[in-house]
Amino acid sequence: MPPYDPAAIGAAIDNITSALERLRLLLVPEESADTSEFDPKDPANKYEVGGIEKLTKRGIEICYRYFDAGKTRYAVSELMNISFGAANHRYKAWEKAGGVNRVRTAIE
Repeated sequence: MPPYDPAAIGAAIDNITSALERLRLLLVPEESADTSEFDPKDPANKYEVGGIEKLTKRGIEICYRYFDAGKTRYAVSELMNISFGAANHRYKAWEKAGGVNRVRTAIE
């Protein structure tokens, strides 16, 4: 068994920590000026139908604004507190609407 080397273990932990931080930034990037004006977890972004939460028109537009800003489906899922499947569905709808070139609607 090799001798215990605290410096090597500390360096390995630092490498793992920095890799996890880079991964976190990829999944949930910092807010941009364009998306910081609204709260992604605002209750006005969802409504309930038969015990299932759905996105309102406002919630859909906020998802689209995050996609416009370059956020990933994983990031939007986390930010909006929706499933990855729901974020994926919204991403495909965003692409069909023209992606970043789509016509934006007002957030009320």
